[in-house]
Amino acid sequence: MNEVVIAVALVWVAVSGTAVVLTRDPLRQAFVAGFFGLALAFLYLSLQAGDVALSQIVVGAIAVPLIVLLSLAKVRKDQE
Repeated sequence: MNEVVIAVALVWVAVSGTAVVLTRDPLRQAFVAGFFGLALAFLYLSLQAGDVALSQIVVGAIAVPLIVLLSLAKVRKDQE
C-alpha cells in the first residue's frame, strides 16, 4: 500500500512540476507553484519525512506564492 501512495505522489509531483514550467502567465504560475509545493509536501510525508513536509508546506505552498503574488501586484500598480 505504501508503494502505491509513493507512486501517486511521484506522479503528482511530475505533473504539477510540468504544469509550472508550461504555465506562461505569472499570476497563474504562482498558483500552480503552490500546488507543486503541496505535491512535494505530500511526497515528503509519504516518505515519512514529516518535518521536511511541514517546512515545504510553509515555504513552498504558502510563502513563495504569496511573495510572487505581492510582487506582481506591486509591479502592476507601479505600471499604472
